[in-house]
Amino acid sequence: MEFFLQGLTMGLAYVAPIGLQNLFVINTALTREKGRVFLTALIVIFFDVTLALACFYGIGAVMERSPLLERLVLLAGSLIVMYIGVGLMRAKDSLKKTDVDMPLWRVASTACVVTWFNPQALIDGTMMLGAFKASLSPAGANSFVFGVAAASALWFFGLSAALSLFSARFTDRTLRVINLVCGAVVFFYGAKLLRNFIGHVFAL
Repeated sequence: MEFFLQGLTMGLAYVAPIGLQNLFVINTALTREKGRVFLTALIVIFFDVTLALACFYGIGAVMERSPLLERLVLLAGSLIVMYIGVGLMRAKDSLKKTDVDMPLWRVASTACVVTWFNPQALIDGTMMLGAFKASLSPAGANSFVFGVAAASALWFFGLSAALSLFSARFTDRTLRVINLVCGAVVFFYGAKLLRNFIGHVFAL
């Protein structure tokens, strides 16, 4: 139980700060009907947990052994993140007329992109989760990573529920401001990743 609670605490600290996944869930919760909102949260949780498992069990080691792969992930991730940011800033979603027929493959692909194509998430997850794995016994490691997975489910379902309950308080203007702010944050985040890629190239 001790290792599970430790993983739960660290998992919440990892997913709670505003990031691409949170922005995606927030935008979905404010523009889609409740059934689709919680399905989206489940999809995001799936990709978040699989990424956490990959980081915990050594994806960072693979990237460290292949500088070329690391740079390719950084370049592709930065461009995709910037594209998502522009899309958010240009979005014309309305709270009164929502697109509830958004195909599931699009939901899943977007959730996958904001999770697995986020180089910073790969790096941060590897450094944090990988460091914990090195200090735990096999039994403790399993309990710890289960706690991390539980934290992901608790956070994203909780965030979706809270925003769905209070979505009536938001107006189209509020949503537009949220889209602009979130889009700008995502775009500049992607630009920062692109700058890091350029720095890697010129450092060769």
